[in-house]
Amino acid sequence: MLIGPYKLKNNLILAPMAGVTDQPFRKLCKKLGAGLTVSEMVASNPALRTHKRTLLKTDHQNEPGPISVQILGADPLQMAEAAKFNVARGAQIIDINMGCPAKKVCSVAAGSALLRDELLVQKILSKVVNSVEVPVTLKIRTGWDQNSRNALNIAKIAEQQGIVALAVHGRTRACGFKNTVEYETIRKVKHAVNIPIIANGDIDSAEKAKTVLQFTGADAVMIGRSAQGKPWIFREIQSLIETGVKAPSPPVQEIQAIVHSHLESLYRFYGNQSGVRIARKHIGWYFNGLWKIPPTIIKKIYQTDHSNDQLALVMNVFQQLKLGQIA
Repeated sequence: MLIGPYKLKNNLILAPMAGVTDQPFRKLCKKLGAGLTVSEMVASNPALRTHKRTLLKTDHQNEPGPISVQILGADPLQMAEAAKFNVARGAQIIDINMGCPAKKVCSVAAGSALLRDELLVQKILSKVVNSVEVPVTLKIRTGWDQNSRNALNIAKIAEQQGIVALAVHGRTRACGFKNTVEYETIRKVKHAVNIPIIANGDIDSAEKAKTVLQFTGADAVMIGRSAQGKPWIFREIQSLIETGVKAPSPPVQEIQAIVHSHLESLYRFYGNQSGVRIARKHIGWYFNGLWKIPPTIIKKIYQTDHSNDQLALVMNVFQQLKLGQIA
């Protein structure tokens, strides 16, 4: 899998997710098998460019490359400036968001709302591609709604403007994260253009990833929500694709080590107060996806405000799991 000059170790990509794909989570997913990770979306609005939260999103210190940063906006010049700003901060790949279905994003005509204006899409892609020396990728949906699916048109525009890879979430903006994923549309996009196509949408297991790759002919798959609380999904997919056998699910001891490392990295990156708050959702994803932890225990973990206490409570849960005290 090539993104411009960068050869990825495999064709498994972590999707950009607001509030999720921060540096600690990106590094963890790369360690557990992701060939590429993409940052949280960064607003192109110049007024937000040096905001503390924006700078944290674009902190790539000690992060293994290639570094891909997703930018969001609807103004071609601002998007071009945002691309240059992020390249200066270490981005080796710029990704453009035209897939986010969030109301607050679409209300300002950004994200998937851009798909309604193909001329504006062309202008944004042209400006961004010509503003930086690094490869530029694009993420889209199949269209705005069921009556205006134009993924094929957008894909052709993207190829013409120099986009080097295209990720397609197989739903319209109107679908949100509901309805059946249009893998057939992704297959049509793959046959319509010559740039690498990345399939995205409801890929929640190694078996599903292999099936989607075979059906669509896509060059890669992008995993989003299914990596939350299960970052080793990349390792499972890679094993199945390369050997025909899915890697076994990690034992409790390994999951404990993964969670311990993840929480400590969050505390270091954000500091005690923010680190504890951000860790809560990850703890919920880890536990709720695998075991039935008593609500009283979860409540204690969520209520503590200190990293040492939070970590100790979480590690105590794992101790109980290993002793069979929690099923």
